[in-house]
Amino acid sequence: MSHDKPVLLVVDDDPQMLDVLARFAERCGYGPVSVGSGRHAIDLLRHRRADLALVDLHMPDVGGLDVLKAVRETDPSCQVVLITAYPSVDTAVEAVKLGARDYLSKPPDFVRLERLLRDVRDDVERRRALLATEADIAERLELHGMIGRGPAMQEVFAFIRRLAPHLRTALVTGETGTGKELVARALHAAGPRQARPFVAVNCADAGDAAFEIELFGCVAGAVPGAHDDRSGTFELADGGTVFLDEVGQLPLPVQARLLRLLEHGEVHRVGALDYQRVDVHVIAATSRDLREEVSVGHFRGDLFYRLNVVELSLPPLRDRREDVPYLTAAFIRATAARLGKTIDGITTAAESLLVSAPWAGNVRELRNVIERACLVCDGPLITDREVAASLPPPSRRLAAAAPAAVATTFAGEDPHPLAAVEREHILRALQRTGGNKKAAARMLGVSRRALYRRLERLDLGGTIARRRAARLSAGAPERSLTA
Repeated sequence: MSHDKPVLLVVDDDPQMLDVLARFAERCGYGPVSVGSGRHAIDLLRHRRADLALVDLHMPDVGGLDVLKAVRETDPSCQVVLITAYPSVDTAVEAVKLGARDYLSKPPDFVRLERLLRDVRDDVERRRALLATEADIAERLELHGMIGRGPAMQEVFAFIRRLAPHLRTALVTGETGTGKELVARALHAAGPRQARPFVAVNCADAGDAAFEIELFGCVAGAVPGAHDDRSGTFELADGGTVFLDEVGQLPLPVQARLLRLLEHGEVHRVGALDYQRVDVHVIAATSRDLREEVSVGHFRGDLFYRLNVVELSLPPLRDRREDVPYLTAAFIRATAARLGKTIDGITTAAESLLVSAPWAGNVRELRNVIERACLVCDGPLITDREVAASLPPPSRRLAAAAPAAVATTFAGEDPHPLAAVEREHILRALQRTGGNKKAAARMLGVSRRALYRRLERLDLGGTIARRRAARLSAGAPERSLTA
């Protein structure tokens, strides 16, 4: 992970102000980059990333608001502060609508500017630390390739540890992409047969005439081209584990052979008169409702009950969204290493997109999205733009349809107009959600951690407490501020 100084882009057509701001930023721990025009700044940001841009509002070629728009389109993770000798309420409101971090007057209040630069620098350092922590936690939370911090997956992991030493047959259920094969491999790796073969078979291929022979073997002459006896998968995996993925797609004749194997430990080769003894553990998986398949006659009831000695059900990713940041961190680390790229992690806005995506394809889909985002990422952080472009069309449309939270009112007496607009907007979101911070963060389009940082930066804890006290004194019922 990179530990370089955060980069500050200073944009001003006044050379003296440019020099003063750049030297001040350097003393505050930044690596400043100075440009004298808005057009030059936009061109520069197409191939160089900045953590913060300090932009003059009024410049002759391209104004500060246009630079702000370009920054939001080019690098949404870069924060922007506008600075002007002619402050106005209308400009402040427009700035916050476009996503500015703050709005300063000239000549700058260097005490306030230092505080702002420190806060942004701390945000960058906290984000880097958080990304490193999430990646490290993901490694510690891993169980044979699976990652899960939430209670749903921790319960799955505990079940695997309890079951693995005693396993003979198990059924793993769950939607496509939830990691059923990983569960099967974990059961094998944590059990007494870990040194023996693990063979995975995709039963979706069962319609092929050669599938039955591949699974159970055949004797010479049983079918055209069979000149010698041939061992099938179960015989080759003797002493180990066979994983039957999508077992619900097995034809009924093959189901009968499989039932014989499970009940008697015998394989009946195609064309054979006798049976071959085998000792294999069988883990089957399905994304179908096998009970429904049994009821309509597509799956043998006796085979279902024989497989379903132990059923392990995997939750879809949408039901364990708390695991998305850790899965994301692990996928980024692995993909970046494979591509030879230095990618520290993902921006807060991008993480919000991932956490809120529908994930019809579950963990497999998330991994594919992250791999595509890593391919197109050309900086240390994957942004929401790269995530949105990597999401499949339905999820992409949902992301594009989510309106950016904007402010429409302003308290004219506040000496810091941008902070006032943001403060009131957050308070309105908390009021609409009855004080529920998680719901408010979702409404604002930010992560809950980002909302907490804004509450702290804007000193909203005291404001919330005062408003609660006012409601109570007026006899209104108290609404709790929940996480």
